[in-house]
Amino acid sequence: MATVQASELQVIAGGGIAVPFKQIAAQFESASGHKLHIRFGTAPELIKMATSGVPFDLGVVPRDVVKDAAARAQFAPGSTPDVARVGIAVAVRAGAPKPDIGTPEALKQTLLEAHSIASIPASATGAQLAEVYEHLGITEAMRTKTKAQATPAAIVEAVASGEADLAVFGINVLMDPRLEIVGPLPREIQREVVYVAGIAAGSKDAEAAQAFITYLRSPAGAAVIKANGLNPG
Repeated sequence: MATVQASELQVIAGGGIAVPFKQIAAQFESASGHKLHIRFGTAPELIKMATSGVPFDLGVVPRDVVKDAAARAQFAPGSTPDVARVGIAVAVRAGAPKPDIGTPEALKQTLLEAHSIASIPASATGAQLAEVYEHLGITEAMRTKTKAQATPAAIVEAVASGEADLAVFGINVLMDPRLEIVGPLPREIQREVVYVAGIAAGSKDAEAAQAFITYLRSPAGAAVIKANGLNPG
């Protein structure tokens, strides 16, 4: 993938895929000579980044971001291909008893019995969870029980330290040795966050940005995505 002219790409990306994204970026940098400068954030933060006027070359973001009209306008016309998707899971501190979440009713009872739940309500996953809670009829109860965290890493820390009983977020974020994943949400109410890739309308190096998107969707990129608990495409 050697190129004649190396570029420095400004990238915005979803915090929920930070671990595999950093690995793929490092591989791409090594193979191409391009350099990536990445800013991670939640969906609302990424919308602000895209519309702030600060230049960027590409985004790998939750689909919610490009559904926002102002943010979508900052991306080049055309498709924004899916690159990864991940479902929601529940985790406890390593060694703690695992509650029953095998059915929607069992999940509802487990959530209601928890003293505190670590998550990020202001995120693409949080938006999906809000739909799950509404379906279960526990929206108000979850609002009081949820301990909002600033980053995916903070979710893990909150449960590992005992600050929260449960973590409810993307399963890939919860794959940490300090936690034990109880399981994914029941199939009937499971939701997925889908990450898409797009080149910025104002990118001065769309060719290099496209090269990274192609690498992200290649077998090498897909292998890293899969190894980190997400599904490619």
